[in-house]
Amino acid sequence: MKDVPTLITTRQLSNPSPSISIVYPEVHLPHLLVVQHSLNTQIRNELNQLLIDQNYYDPNLVELIVYFEIKTNERNLLSLTLIAYSFTGGAHGMTVVKAMTFDTHTGKRVSLYDLLGSQDFEKPLSDRIRTKIEEWDVELLDPPFTEIRRDQDFYLADTSLVIYFQLYEITPYVWGFPYFPIALKDIEKMIPAESPLQRFIPFL
Repeated sequence: MKDVPTLITTRQLSNPSPSISIVYPEVHLPHLLVVQHSLNTQIRNELNQLLIDQNYYDPNLVELIVYFEIKTNERNLLSLTLIAYSFTGGAHGMTVVKAMTFDTHTGKRVSLYDLLGSQDFEKPLSDRIRTKIEEWDVELLDPPFTEIRRDQDFYLADTSLVIYFQLYEITPYVWGFPYFPIALKDIEKMIPAESPLQRFIPFL
C-alpha cells in the first residue's frame, strides 16, 4: 500500500463572540474523494458532539476554546485530538480531549480493537500503566485505577500507543490529563498480523 501523505488544513467556525474560538482540521485527499468526505464528516460529527458536551449552546457560557493537534500523519494513518475548554462560571473551566485515529486509505476510524484484535489487551496494557503510575508517583482518586476500558481513549504518536484519561477519570484535577505512552516495540508481540500497526514494525 502506497504511503500517501494527507494534507490537513485549518478551518474556523465563525462566532459573534470574541470569547469563543473554534478551529478544527479538514482533510484533503483529492485522489480519494470518497475517503476525504468520510473523514471530514466523522471529524465534524465528533466536533459537533464535543460542542454540545462543552456547553456551546448554554446561555451561561462565558468562554469556549476549541483547537486540534495532529499526533501522527504517516503510513496511511492519521491520529489527531480535538481539545475543547469551556467556562460557564465557578472555580475553573473544564477541558475535554477527544482523540480520533483513521486509516486514510479506507476512511475507517480505528479502535483499540482494530489495533490489537480480540485478545485480552486490557490487562497487559493496564499492567504497564500501573507500573508508570508507581514510577511517577501519580496521585489517584478513590477507587484507584485498576484496568483500562476496551474503548479507552488513545492516540498514536511517533512509534508509541498513547493511552490517556480525561480530567477526574483517575486523578484529581490538578494532575491534568494523565498520558501513558507505550512504545510499539514493547508490545510488538501483541500486534496482530492484520493490525494497521504492522505498518510501523519495520521502523521500530
